[in-house]
Amino acid sequence: MSRTPSHIEREKRVVTQMIRLYCRHKEGNATLCPACQALLEYAHARLSHCRYGEQKPTCKQCPIHCYSPRMRGQMRTVMRYAGPRMLLYHPVSALVHLWKELF
Repeated sequence: MSRTPSHIEREKRVVTQMIRLYCRHKEGNATLCPACQALLEYAHARLSHCRYGEQKPTCKQCPIHCYSPRMRGQMRTVMRYAGPRMLLYHPVSALVHLWKELF
């Protein structure tokens, strides 16, 4: 029997897809470079310890900025590049994420 992934698991999957897309297409790496790997691990740790848990809003709508300024800047760069391209490479994830952001 298949189980529905939790909200946090879906967020982790989306952030993983975005970072991999950025690293592969923007930086030209076949696998995650050390900086992108560190960003991914940091993002997963932040999501795992989110004070909102399963009621977590999208990061854009969250009233608390839990990323350090340096990591937030790196994630912003990744999202600016990968966000629009998610519709092409991961359309289901992108549409679900956009839906959650609207409602």
